[in-house]
Amino acid sequence: MTTIEGNLQQVRERVARACAAAGRDVKTVTLLAVSKTFGPDDVAAAVAAGQRAFGENYIQEGVEKVLAMRALLPGQTLEWHCIGPVQSNKTRLVATHFDWVHSVDRLKIAQRLSEQRPEDRAPLQVCLQVNVDGGANKSGVAPDELPALAHAVAALPRLRLRGLMCIPEPSEDPMVQRSAFRQVRGLQQGLVDQGLSLDVLSMGMSDDLEPAVAEGSTMVRVGRAIFGHRPRKEPVTASAAGSA
Repeated sequence: MTTIEGNLQQVRERVARACAAAGRDVKTVTLLAVSKTFGPDDVAAAVAAGQRAFGENYIQEGVEKVLAMRALLPGQTLEWHCIGPVQSNKTRLVATHFDWVHSVDRLKIAQRLSEQRPEDRAPLQVCLQVNVDGGANKSGVAPDELPALAHAVAALPRLRLRGLMCIPEPSEDPMVQRSAFRQVRGLQQGLVDQGLSLDVLSMGMSDDLEPAVAEGSTMVRVGRAIFGHRPRKEPVTASAAGSA
């Protein structure tokens, strides 16, 4: 058993225990393997262990990996999720190559994704990122601005609004963790009450997936607990840059 295969098994067991504790069917929670900074060989090892859905934070790197995996595993159907910030100059890459995007927090970005989604592809599945903590330097739409954005995005062609995503401030207190996730679940329920058809809560990572599942997460984004600590990128020095 490879390290990645063993890690995946352990994470799946964590999800199963969390679901059992919450009285939920384990099939209601999707495991998204966050493969940012890891190469195609690591993704292939996860695929060999039965993983099919992968998350990428860095768009250019993600696109390169999508194309590499297509060549490495022809005929294998994988699902690619963009979970990092989306800038205006990267929307075409996301619209062309990804199946999901979890990090939409502005109407302008959603409009560009809608316009640039190829006609021969299924609608791009979209989650809105909510700034649940109100941090000034964090991505995400403010809770009080969420309803207007959600209704506007839901009306766009070539997109399908599926739900909400959040990245709460780290905390070692499970009750604090649950409080943030509970708030996002409440926001989603409010949108459902307003007539939107939403079925996804993208909440929980390596350190807080259990509290997220307890509060209704349907998709957990796990990187380190599957692939290990991310490789450190060596800084490019002047001499190295000159000899490249």
